[in-house]
Amino acid sequence: MEILGFDRLNTAQLADAARILRDALAPMTNSFGGTGVAEAEAASFLGNPERAAYAAIENGKVLGWIGLVFTYDHGWEIHPLAVDPKFQRRGIGTALIHEMERLARAAKVCTLYAGSDDEMAGTNVSGRDLFADIAKYIADLDVTNGHPLVFYRKLGFVVVGLMPDVNGPGKPDIILAKRVS
Repeated sequence: MEILGFDRLNTAQLADAARILRDALAPMTNSFGGTGVAEAEAASFLGNPERAAYAAIENGKVLGWIGLVFTYDHGWEIHPLAVDPKFQRRGIGTALIHEMERLARAAKVCTLYAGSDDEMAGTNVSGRDLFADIAKYIADLDVTNGHPLVFYRKLGFVVVGLMPDVNGPGKPDIILAKRVS
């Protein structure tokens, strides 16, 4: 498997990246399922100095991809991370994260961060009024139903915040970060 920048992908591979984004995030209500939405998201990484994207390629086929948004001088946002559902749990997402960490260290970036929506009641904070005591909910946060939080924690990310109700009532975004340099 090799990891290539989007600028090195052909038209068919870029179309496949959009399909993977749509398929991987299909269970989420705020996903990229609308007509042309995933394609526009993938295209937004081409020729944009504030963004970069990289695809995991094997035998010319896109297996997954990751985007970076250069939000801060010393902090980059991971957005999105999508692996073809047929190839999940095979180390592709991990390889993509590790490559972003390498790039971040080379650029003297200190922190990578990501948001991981909880639209599917995958954690014990789903359906709660988080404004009542956000710090307590962060401290007690745990996975109840297959949320990607397990993946991110395994890679050393920690929960640094919760955005209550941003995906609808009781559907937070979980903010994770990792020091890389």
